[in-house]
Amino acid sequence: MKQFLTQFMKDKKYKAIITKIIKRKRNLYIAIVGFILFGNLSTLAAMHLFTAKDKPHYITESISRGGIEKVITATGTLNAVTTVKVGAQVTGTISRIFVDYNSPVKKGQLLAQIDPSTYEAQLEQARANHLSTRANISKCNAALLDSKRTRGRYKELWSQDLIARQELDTAETNYESCLAQLDAARAQAAQAMGQVKAAEANLRYTRIVSPIDGTIISKSIDVGQTVVSSFVTPNLFSIAENLDQMQIEANVDESDISLIAPGQNVDFTVDSYQDTIFHGKVSQVRIEPITVQNVVTYIVVIKVDNKEKKLRPGMTANVKFKIDRSDNALRIPNAALRFIPAGQDMAWKNSDSKPGVWILEGGKLQRIEVKTGLSDNQYTEMKSGELYDGQSVIVDVAKKKKVLELPSR
Repeated sequence: MKQFLTQFMKDKKYKAIITKIIKRKRNLYIAIVGFILFGNLSTLAAMHLFTAKDKPHYITESISRGGIEKVITATGTLNAVTTVKVGAQVTGTISRIFVDYNSPVKKGQLLAQIDPSTYEAQLEQARANHLSTRANISKCNAALLDSKRTRGRYKELWSQDLIARQELDTAETNYESCLAQLDAARAQAAQAMGQVKAAEANLRYTRIVSPIDGTIISKSIDVGQTVVSSFVTPNLFSIAENLDQMQIEANVDESDISLIAPGQNVDFTVDSYQDTIFHGKVSQVRIEPITVQNVVTYIVVIKVDNKEKKLRPGMTANVKFKIDRSDNALRIPNAALRFIPAGQDMAWKNSDSKPGVWILEGGKLQRIEVKTGLSDNQYTEMKSGELYDGQSVIVDVAKKKKVLELPSR
């Protein structure tokens, strides 16, 4: 404004007007001069406001030094290393249950009992059948012995021509028949013995026992419930072998799986202990792909110590795989690497130029190319470039404030 007034007084045209005001009627020309001044001043003010309004205001952040750690994030589920599902191998009604959720159990310990009365009766019947076949064997042995003596006598009588050859042949046939009957009786006895063993096994299966030492983590039966054993064994209990050692099965995206290897250290959190960071180690990277809605992931198994018993099966783990770290890196804000000034979006997006940031140099925008290294969620390491610690780089443009319009009267 001051510059405008100075220029105004130097202008000969305006100076002549002021001179006329002095020589002639002051009031009239003062009004005219005031009108001219007001018009020029208003135009200048409007131009100033228009220019200030259109000039962008940039938001900047400083380049700094510090640590950058490259991590890969994933989610997974905590499980016991070994979980055994215990089922029923026979059909029947649950008469007793000896354990509940969280019960510690030992190998061979009785977990539940199926009503054994039906299987006890089947066992008694099988044993009776077996005894019957044993008696049949004795009978066949006696018949064989008799037929053998008869055959011997008939041989001697035939040698003396006291009987016909036909009678000797009949004695020989009776002897061979008794031998066959004895073999059949022995086979029936073996079959009956097999039925006895099957009945004994079915009776044992009415006692549902633990196959391992562990802890009951699920139970799906109650007393009085009927379990039906068919082609698919019904699951009655789930037993976790050792909850001091657990594992996470994390789903890692195919773009990151090449960076994961057994032995890598892992940090993870669970929702129940959000302020606690747990640690683990990669034990296996499975090669089987899992595809869900065209997204391919791979399962990474992570071994975890759980001696404090804080972690439980089924918890969701938020996993961070530690890939690499730089402790004293020159860090560029990630927003600065993404920033492109208005009007140059397409030019820089379609170019093959190196990564870069924008700075203000003498009030003008200038782009500085950089070579980047490690990156995390907030910063990217600068390997080389004409930037220094503490230098301001542009990260965004300030949004214009809306002007509230007064309602017209």
